[in-house]
Amino acid sequence: MQRMTIFKRMKTILPGCVFLWAMLQRGILQVVELPDAVLNCCEGDILLLLDSSGSVANYEFSQMLGFTAKLLRPFTLGRGHVRVGLLQVGTDPNLEFGLDVHSNQRSLQKALLGITQLHGSTNTEAALKVAQQLLTDTRVPKVMLWLTDGVELGEVEEPIAQLKVQGVSVLIVSTVHGNFQVLQRAVSPPIESHLYSVDIDNIDIITEEMRAAIIRIIRAERLRAIDITSTSAVLQWRPVLSTLGGYYELWYNAIANTNPEDKRILRGESSSVELTKLRPGTTYSAFLRPESNQRLFNTLTVSFTTLPEVLSPAVVSVSESVPRQTRVSWGPLQPSLIERYTVEYGAIPSGAPTTVIVQSNQNSTVLTHLEPGIEYLVTVSALYKNGKERAMSVKACTQKAAATLPPLTDLQTTSLTNKEVQVEWKAPQQGLKGFWLRWDKGDTHDPSSTYLPPSSHSTRLTHLAANSRVCVSPVYSSGRGEGICCSTDNLIG
Repeated sequence: MQRMTIFKRMKTILPGCVFLWAMLQRGILQVVELPDAVLNCCEGDILLLLDSSGSVANYEFSQMLGFTAKLLRPFTLGRGHVRVGLLQVGTDPNLEFGLDVHSNQRSLQKALLGITQLHGSTNTEAALKVAQQLLTDTRVPKVMLWLTDGVELGEVEEPIAQLKVQGVSVLIVSTVHGNFQVLQRAVSPPIESHLYSVDIDNIDIITEEMRAAIIRIIRAERLRAIDITSTSAVLQWRPVLSTLGGYYELWYNAIANTNPEDKRILRGESSSVELTKLRPGTTYSAFLRPESNQRLFNTLTVSFTTLPEVLSPAVVSVSESVPRQTRVSWGPLQPSLIERYTVEYGAIPSGAPTTVIVQSNQNSTVLTHLEPGIEYLVTVSALYKNGKERAMSVKACTQKAAATLPPLTDLQTTSLTNKEVQVEWKAPQQGLKGFWLRWDKGDTHDPSSTYLPPSSHSTRLTHLAANSRVCVSPVYSSGRGEGICCSTDNLIG
């Protein structure tokens, strides 16, 4: 009956004034039955790109707004559901409202019916660049619904291609006047359900099909598997029963086994559950059925494959190496499967091995009493509770011990005048970078210091205290050598 009604309405359309792309592609307009309210069905972002230029008549603009209001009315709005934004196309783009502005239908409907047309030129290219900035959320599906009269489309193919790269599905409603070939290239497939060319007076007849196309894109992925390991996985869903009461019935099985491996009843406010003791490298199907006396829900399903089995030690590494010790680490940590770890290490090629026993809940240990600058072979073995063993080896090199730096060989001080002293010294020249002097200056005994180049072997110190102490140390690239100190007690009166 509904399909016949549409055909009767189509008879009143003048030939050449209206045409429905969907009918040309499929030969008939498919009517999609939808519930009166599409509550909690979807999660995604919808950006309306509305032609508001001067080529659009006031009446046509008003009809477009009425169409969008009716199209979006059944959706639940807000984060976690459907977010709607509207961007007007004119001489300059105008963001009428962003995706987070309206969280209920009353607010959205009022905003849609109160929009004022911009007029001006049709700068669609600039508006599409703004759309690229708005539709960036990678966590949800994204739809851009472009409503246009098709006049002066401009260079739109490149920015639309960029939107598609961002994961945006482009749907188009054209009021017949425009370049249909450009629109065909711009729309996301399938064309037959995403592109409509229709006379503005009959735009309502595509409302249900367009809404169904949007729902297919943004229908919420209610049940998904996350945090998958070789033996476990977490199932996560939106808690549709949290306000209705009821419970969830959950069961799952390996694909090769049709009988449920586990069956559980979960509370209505639940939104996730962890499945454990799964088999590595196995594909499972999980089923979740919401049960409520207030509403009928479909059974949700998801398939996932556990990771291949990884036996410890799969990775062994060394770090924090110093001349006489180093740290060895390994993974993954599997205390539930492993009895203990054995770490053996010995100098290469024929050093006597040393053994260390490590508990199953540890994945590192420090190897001590090593020789500096020596290469060691380190082997980590895991003894599993089922009696199996697995081992992995790695080479570790200790750091060389720091070389003893040559000391200062001679230091002499000579009194010149009251509170002035000539200081002279000798030191080996190989690797020498300079000298570091330190002394007490004046009666305050506050220490003073200075650095002298390697060519310096003497200096004059003035204003010394009567009992000051002078120290000179040689400086090498690897550190400071041992210095010599002397007192000026017998030089300054």
